[in-house]
Amino acid sequence: MSKIIYGTSRIMAWFGGGMLSVLAVLSVVSISGRAFSFAGLGPVPGDFELVEAGTALAVFCFLPWCHLKQRHADVNLFWQLFPPSMRRVLSVSSDGLMLIIWLLLVWRMGVAMLGYRANEEVSFILQMPVWWGYAASMIPAVLGCVIYFWRLLESLGLVAAHEDFILAGGGH
Repeated sequence: MSKIIYGTSRIMAWFGGGMLSVLAVLSVVSISGRAFSFAGLGPVPGDFELVEAGTALAVFCFLPWCHLKQRHADVNLFWQLFPPSMRRVLSVSSDGLMLIIWLLLVWRMGVAMLGYRANEEVSFILQMPVWWGYAASMIPAVLGCVIYFWRLLESLGLVAAHEDFILAGGGH
């Protein structure tokens, strides 16, 4: 199971990175079009709508991998001064808190998605249904719940991290 969790998480992260690359190119093309408006070019219609939805999707794709690898931004100035038992309690607590926050986020996203769908709200320029962006982000967000739960199990010592990950120098 560990191999599936790590593999899925890694694939999602690569997809999120690819999505950000596409959005960067889209932004450059749109900004260049604005700069060359004198030559009959213009911005990509709905560029900000696409960047907004795509960025949300990308974040939901790579945050679970970041958490699984324990690479969130942290301040560990005093970490080594704490006794091992306290570090373990803090690690388990933070992993549990992250899972709770992620579950709440996914739940509220689901509520919002259903609300936008029921109201048939669309984006301003592209007239794209707003709920589509939520639905696309919901897939990696739900997978993220599984990944965050797995990380909590690792933190509790109930499951081991994937061997390839350990050999690659992952984790603290």
